[in-house]
Amino acid sequence: MSGAVSSALPSAAAPSSHAGRPGVSRRVLPGFHLTLGFSLFYLCLIVLIPLSALVFKTWALSWDQFWNAVTAPRVMASYRLTFGASLLAAVVNLFAGLLVAWVLVRYKFPGKRIVDALVDLPFALPTAVAGISLTALLAGNGWIGQYLEPMGIKLAFTPAGVVIALIFIGLPFVVRTVQPVLEDAEKELEEAATSLGATRLQTFARVILPSIMPALLTGFAMAFARAIGEYGSVIFIAGNMPMISEITPLIIIGKLEQYDYAGATAVALVMLVISFALLLVINGLQAWQRRRSGAT
Repeated sequence: MSGAVSSALPSAAAPSSHAGRPGVSRRVLPGFHLTLGFSLFYLCLIVLIPLSALVFKTWALSWDQFWNAVTAPRVMASYRLTFGASLLAAVVNLFAGLLVAWVLVRYKFPGKRIVDALVDLPFALPTAVAGISLTALLAGNGWIGQYLEPMGIKLAFTPAGVVIALIFIGLPFVVRTVQPVLEDAEKELEEAATSLGATRLQTFARVILPSIMPALLTGFAMAFARAIGEYGSVIFIAGNMPMISEITPLIIIGKLEQYDYAGATAVALVMLVISFALLLVINGLQAWQRRRSGAT
């Protein structure tokens, strides 16, 4: 009986019949060359070819024409507003998004699913609708603006309105990036830190924050990149006053409407280079944080 059972069971010491065959592949997807070729083709078709067309179109300008187009006072003012407001909105979302993700993960309360669904509302809502809604709320005759403007606080049609619109569209990026990391965090480490006498602040700063810092930086980078290119929700609440509340995407649209394609691509190229450099710095900080956390 035992001999029959032992013969029916596979031997642990015996190698699999397919293990030594060089022709048998265990990959789930097709071969490396096919998947790599398709990935490069798709990347070139969707990303590299449009960006290369942007660069080639800019070459139609001489260096003096290019420099004059991208350093005009009106364009420089739009750079300051676009990148400054995007950075400020991303910083605000860094803290607000962490707070919202913390509440959604660590607490149970009535209507939690509704709040969780509302976080994704900026994704589903058309940007123009978001801009009109914010303008209706914050304008001088709006539900909120009618109480703020008598106190000297004007939000609509000012750079402050631009920041508010960018905060609105960037919040979900931080929340949805940090939320799964908080859900997977090991609570045993927090309990161990508490049992060793650590305060709540020390537990958060030394146990929780290092583990979620890469996700925070990723959410920050995504919110910042999204804010730089935002157009629909901003033009309604910004007022679009030159040198004051005019964003760079609106400058590009204006040049395109005037058939100044080379000037539009020149400004777009500057935005592309600056955005890529800033995202490269953020990704470098993220990689450094991961190495530091792994070494610790």
